[in-house]
Amino acid sequence: MKSYLNLFDFKQKVNYKNEILAGFTVAMTMMPESLSFAILAGFPPLVGLYAAFIMGLITSIFGGRPGLISGGAGATVIVLISLMKSNGIDYVFAAVILAGLIQIIVGLFKLGKFIRLVPQPVMYGFVNGLAVIIFMAQLSQFKTIVNGQLVWLSGSALYIMGGLVLLTILIVAFLPKITKAIPPSLVAIIVVFLLVLGFNIDTKTVKDIASVSGGFPPFHIPKIPFEFETLKIIFPYALIMAGVGLTEGLLTLNLVDEITATKGNSNRECIAQGTANIANGFFFGMGGCPMIAQTLVNLSAGSRARLSGIIASLTILLIILFGAPIIERVPMAALTGVMIMVAIGTFEWVSFRIINKMPKQDIVIGVLVALITIFLHNLALAVLVGVIISALVFSWESAKRIRAKKYVDANGVKHYEIFGPLFFASVSAFNDKFDVANDPNEVVIDFSESRVADMSGIDALDKLTTRYAEAGKQLFLRGLSADCRTLLKNAEAVIEVNIIDDPNYIVVSK
Repeated sequence: MKSYLNLFDFKQKVNYKNEILAGFTVAMTMMPESLSFAILAGFPPLVGLYAAFIMGLITSIFGGRPGLISGGAGATVIVLISLMKSNGIDYVFAAVILAGLIQIIVGLFKLGKFIRLVPQPVMYGFVNGLAVIIFMAQLSQFKTIVNGQLVWLSGSALYIMGGLVLLTILIVAFLPKITKAIPPSLVAIIVVFLLVLGFNIDTKTVKDIASVSGGFPPFHIPKIPFEFETLKIIFPYALIMAGVGLTEGLLTLNLVDEITATKGNSNRECIAQGTANIANGFFFGMGGCPMIAQTLVNLSAGSRARLSGIIASLTILLIILFGAPIIERVPMAALTGVMIMVAIGTFEWVSFRIINKMPKQDIVIGVLVALITIFLHNLALAVLVGVIISALVFSWESAKRIRAKKYVDANGVKHYEIFGPLFFASVSAFNDKFDVANDPNEVVIDFSESRVADMSGIDALDKLTTRYAEAGKQLFLRGLSADCRTLLKNAEAVIEVNIIDDPNYIVVSK
């Protein structure tokens, strides 16, 4: 059953069966996670489900690419826990709305493209750390509350839970070897559900987490004082939430691009996320962002279009309105097994095979990003630290590559042909190339194979010119590209250099 579907400018071939079944599977895996994080943050359980519905629907229709699944993600909710405790849920809704506005601004100014600056080792660390978090989160399902304390399951309860989880994992792992006609995750959930129901097995179900029955998301204007003091309270939370959401979302978008060998639109995704979060703030949702685990469930179920995300969102709404009595009886063991397989599939196992073939600094960066992700649960910080360290390493390596070819022409003029960029990290090595005391009266620096990149480079040329002048000698610059000439001309009020008026040189950037 295949045809063509054009949803909002994405022309693609759609397998409706795969899309519908993938949507059902995603809904089953998204609900317990959204409920768990809502309860963790101290929100009413339905606030998590409303976020899953609103985020999923809006971003599936208007988002940056097909196949990406958004919902009430823990990465963004964790940011809001302290605000909930200190100021209450209306301040949370206001912060979610403000975060949405920030995300829309990022999209409108086309800043989403800067996610391309994230190096591959950071991506490896981010994905591997996230896989560990997903796996570790499932261990909480093997715990129960006894006398007000959270303890590990034991005895028959542990064996039943472990057995059902193992059955789910086996189905998800081996069913694709038999048939790919139906998503293995959905088959596993149905088989375990029927097994528990048919044999009346006593095990933890969705209802043990929270009730999922309710009405349509109500319109709600946050009841907060509209004054500057309120903005001072919510702005830091909104800014961090927006940053975390965009970071996780755009990294997930890049991951889907790699898996599907297609190209998404990062700026469009920013705007869709922002719009969805604003809707969340006004319709009793806790906000969210793209969810890498559910996205991978969606892709592994065969989805490649927007339809599965729409189906998943509408399924969650229908369950809230009508299907709660059935869904509340789904065993948590089935959902736990599915998420464990997602964690296994998320982990970049190839990073182990290439670890001894990668530069040492890349290995350190990848491990550091993974550790920050795992132990601090701060995805934005992990990626930021990784990018900063990668940039510093790149600067150091680039600085070491600056070199000079020296010769004296027939007129007794000494020439320095510079190779490599002159910027803040290479200034020291650049200065070491010159012998001011022993050079002749005229010296020419040729920048045909180099460029002046920043203020530090300009300052270095100014000081070098001054050193030669104090020694009674003249320093000339030649071979400067048009952009370098412009850079130096703009700074001519505070520096003094001598540029030989020769033809423009074009420096090709690779």
